[in-house]
Amino acid sequence: MKAKIHITLKNGVLDPQGKAVEHSLASLGFDGVDAVRQGKYIEIDLHGMDKAAAETQVDEMCKKLLANTVIENYAIDIE
Repeated sequence: MKAKIHITLKNGVLDPQGKAVEHSLASLGFDGVDAVRQGKYIEIDLHGMDKAAAETQVDEMCKKLLANTVIENYAIDIE
């Protein structure tokens, strides 16, 4: 079983990396880019549990270590 986790900054939190990418894209001639937000993507291989238990465990991992829940949102997909 594989957990796929997308972590993004919450709306209203400044994203200097995203802003730098946005400016770089514009300087390379890519028009029409209004905003860029950068995040993290994490994959975790899991074994020995059902999908519900895996989702619960990965949610705890995100809350305790993987995401800073004060400034970040996360989404979990278990496959």
